[in-house]
Amino acid sequence: MKELRGLRAVVTGGAGFLGATLCAALAARGAKVVAIDAMLPGTGANRANLDGVDATLVEADLRTAELAPLLAGADAIFHLAAHTSHMGSQADPRHDLAENADATLRLILAARAAAPKARVVYASTRQLYGRPRTLPVAEHHPVDPPDANAVSKWAAEQYWLLETKVHGRPVVSLRLTNCYGPRLRIADARQTFLGLWIRRVLEGEAFEVWGGEQRRDLAYGEDVAEAFIAALDAPPGVYNVGGSPDVSLRDLADLLVRANDGAGAFRVVPFPPERAKIDIGSYIADDRAFRSATGWAPAVSLEDGLRRTLAWFRPRLARYVRPEEGST
Repeated sequence: MKELRGLRAVVTGGAGFLGATLCAALAARGAKVVAIDAMLPGTGANRANLDGVDATLVEADLRTAELAPLLAGADAIFHLAAHTSHMGSQADPRHDLAENADATLRLILAARAAAPKARVVYASTRQLYGRPRTLPVAEHHPVDPPDANAVSKWAAEQYWLLETKVHGRPVVSLRLTNCYGPRLRIADARQTFLGLWIRRVLEGEAFEVWGGEQRRDLAYGEDVAEAFIAALDAPPGVYNVGGSPDVSLRDLADLLVRANDGAGAFRVVPFPPERAKIDIGSYIADDRAFRSATGWAPAVSLEDGLRRTLAWFRPRLARYVRPEEGST
């Protein structure tokens, strides 16, 4: 484990799935961690995510809060706070833009004043590429956002990259694939389809698989946290981060049921028309550049990750089925 004792780290979105997983990994290495989260209903934020984690949670909205005091003296800023709902972005693109692009710009301006030497790692998304023209997808693939959420995330990424080009700040943007694991929002499908699948399996209900033939290379949350930490030593720029070997969604559903000791059922159905318009089809990341730059590689297999995830949620299900109750 990379020793981080004495590192002052700020994690935005720190009460969310990946944010809290990262806070736990940073704190375990001795870093002093401040987690900033607006704790907005309907997001991945849940106070339960930080149970047992040595991090200071500050409830603050990046769109309105005075951010400079929260960033003062930071050595590293991990920017994970974001609006992630694809259908939500289509329904209210101005809200999506405010949460992603405007909030990011406010954070950047505050960091210039309060933490000018901090390294930055930004959580970007493979959604920027749109429907892949070739597989696997490397960083030079054209950017072709398929929905409003990808547009706002693209804008936020570009604002951060300008900090390197113009101001010399080391910024790494990680374009993530589908992520899963403990702390994932499972109340619904706002964060990822797999969250709702996990809930249905644990509650003994059937779940729907839309399409079924699309392929994904899913990344386990703890592996992703390790990628964020490894990115502190990577040359500035954009990197893809993938996960386990790719699998079809139909086979993924089979693996999830198998990981639940064979208990569970699903049905394959056509895509709802409104979702079909923004679906990107199959996606497999070419993340050789990041692996080469850092030595990082995922450590948890898909089968093991699914088993660990289900085992983690079983005794905690009530706090995650109604996450807003756990956020108050």
